[in-house]
Amino acid sequence: MRRNLLCSVLVGVSLAALQPEAAAQESLQGSLHDAVQRDLERVAGRLDGVLGYAIQDLSSGETFTRLPDTVFPQASSIKLTVLLELLRQEQEGKLSLEEKHTLRRSEMTTGDPDPILNKLGDATVTMSLRDLAVFMIVLSDNTATNILINRLGMENINAGIQHLGLKETKLRRRMIDLEAARQGNENVSTPREMLALLEKVFQGDALDAPHTQEFLRILRLPKDTYQSDFRRALPPDLTIADKAGSLDAVRCDSGIIEISGHAVVLCVMTTYLQNGAEGERAIEDVARLAYSYYSRLAQSSPYGRPIP
Repeated sequence: MRRNLLCSVLVGVSLAALQPEAAAQESLQGSLHDAVQRDLERVAGRLDGVLGYAIQDLSSGETFTRLPDTVFPQASSIKLTVLLELLRQEQEGKLSLEEKHTLRRSEMTTGDPDPILNKLGDATVTMSLRDLAVFMIVLSDNTATNILINRLGMENINAGIQHLGLKETKLRRRMIDLEAARQGNENVSTPREMLALLEKVFQGDALDAPHTQEFLRILRLPKDTYQSDFRRALPPDLTIADKAGSLDAVRCDSGIIEISGHAVVLCVMTTYLQNGAEGERAIEDVARLAYSYYSRLAQSSPYGRPIP
């Protein structure tokens, strides 16, 4: 009995000795976290507009947020929901990614400032649904997006969003539908909900394994930096799976960056911009700060020393 009592005392002393050290390490990282949070707030403060973000390391759960539950217009970032529904319907056997579609002049999107498919002839090109998805994500082609919305059904896309528990994420109009936009039917989400969508996909909670991999494969395809604020800001050899969006006075980008084995979700949204280029720079600044922080944590000891 005396021996058991002695062991208990020694264990208690050991734990007491470890607690200050553990608290010190938590304090070190916490201080760095607070410094990055202040830097992020400075980015938001100098922007002539409104900026919100939700950032999370999926390994540790550590987050940074600003206006995480505020509803923002999504511009082309909403195309993530179209890609998700396309893969879900193939998973359920409702269609095949190899299904062919012949492009018709009558379905070309009018008013698109950067048309790709619009430059093609009438019924001269046939593409698979997979190819249309690549055009939608890599080149942000609006005709490809609208063809997919028509094939999938807008109501089905929104039902899939709701099935994931996302209440504020809504596809309410096709691309470049100005009349619908005038009526207030904007495509919207929040920073927290777009983060949740990407987290559920990455963790395999939205699709089965093969379709999860296909979602990420398409999202990781190389994009011109014009199509990705994150790619302009981050190292060229970094794996980035994202979809940016741009409208008058609106810029946003949502995606996953992979840092030393850690998946970090970034969802950054701006609106009411006086200058669109300033919104893009703000998104780039947020991405740089997040990358700098999480890459330092991934490469450092608990004391902050980089270990080769």
